[in-house]
Amino acid sequence: MVDLATKILLDDKTRFLTTVSGVAFAVMLVIVQVGIFLGMLESASITIDRMDADLWVCAKNTPNIDFANTFPELYVHRVRSIPGVLQADNLIVWFVTVALPNGAKEAAIVYGLEDFPRWRFPWDVVSGDPADLRRGRYVFVDDSAERRFGTFEEGEYREFLGLRLKIIGRTRQARSFTTNPIAFLDYRVAQALAPLDLRRRTTYIIVKLEPGADVEAIRAEIRRRLPYNDVRTKQEWADRSRGYWVENTGLGLSMFVTVFLGCLVGVVVVAQTSYTATIEHFKEFATVKAIGGCNADIYRIIARQATISALVGFSIGAAMAHAVRPLLAGLDLKLIIHPTLVGNVFVGAVALCLGASLISFRKIAGLDPAVVFRS
Repeated sequence: MVDLATKILLDDKTRFLTTVSGVAFAVMLVIVQVGIFLGMLESASITIDRMDADLWVCAKNTPNIDFANTFPELYVHRVRSIPGVLQADNLIVWFVTVALPNGAKEAAIVYGLEDFPRWRFPWDVVSGDPADLRRGRYVFVDDSAERRFGTFEEGEYREFLGLRLKIIGRTRQARSFTTNPIAFLDYRVAQALAPLDLRRRTTYIIVKLEPGADVEAIRAEIRRRLPYNDVRTKQEWADRSRGYWVENTGLGLSMFVTVFLGCLVGVVVVAQTSYTATIEHFKEFATVKAIGGCNADIYRIIARQATISALVGFSIGAAMAHAVRPLLAGLDLKLIIHPTLVGNVFVGAVALCLGASLISFRKIAGLDPAVVFRS
């Protein structure tokens, strides 16, 4: 039966290549689309994931990490005095415009902290020492800024909201969901960028707890002392920041539609070629019945064909998805391909190919073995 399945499948090599190509295209489209989606979502919460903080205190109903609202900076003292809190600091996250040497302006997001090393932030430093940011009007700029700002070197100056800052270091991977590069500077310098909005105010309080501390008890106490603020764990805040972009930008719907179309293409191609192959090999299937085979035996032959097409198509499609990674990186798009994603796509490809072959199953269900004896 296995030999017959392979013989029928390879009898028309052009049709087999068409089937495999359809599956490969669908697999590649799904992996790439979902991988880009995961890469974008990672950018939406990457600073939360990397910051060594257990709790985040923010203004009420703050939607995500980038769109921060302000509150009095003195609130940090109320948090620091709570038993079980190891350390707590103010953090400013703020959109700014950066004046470029060519006269153009670009947007960036600044992160202002008093002591970056204490929070192990930024997490991927290419050059410079983040501790030096406390010495004055200095800034670390992420390498991703070169795509918008043009090339820059340490020792050069850039104007952030009209304030001239010296670049003393570079980082990697610090880019927001909106693709705006992230810059790091001292907390007081960040306040000086927008004195009307940020004077004596902050946007977040980040909290590190003592080992073994009761997270929920401390969170409840912070809420009691700061009734007009929200308090979220790292995971809750990361999920909320990612969820905002999925729910409010149509990103989730766009991904669903693309994945659906990819699957539809694969199903249609496999169903059409499988059906055609079945019609052309009626006599072979009739022979199986004539020598004592049953519908189940024929179903296994067709299922075998569908599985082979799925395996070959998946292998090619997965290889193509990995191959486009450098190309997407050049376009400033991050492609994340988790083993779980690959496994799910593999199971889906096999299931869809088997499902598409059902139309062939139905066609031969009532096949008369006498067909083999007719001219």
